[in-house]
Amino acid sequence: MRIDEQIKIVCIKNEITMAEIARRLGITPQAFSQKMRRGTFSLDNLENIALVAGCKLECHFVMNNGDKVTIV
Repeated sequence: MRIDEQIKIVCIKNEITMAEIARRLGITPQAFSQKMRRGTFSLDNLENIALVAGCKLECHFVMNNGDKVTIV
């Protein structure tokens, strides 16, 4: 699943619009929409989206033996 689809799911589950996410991030809804279309999000961007959406972001690599290496 693409990152823009995942962000849309977060919005639906948290009953928040993408325009509200943009406002809380301090950017225009148009700029956020362009970022969504391009899918150009850094880990910092994703952490900020999680923060303003009221959730947390967990990123990690999962090794073949089940060990996890946390990115964020």
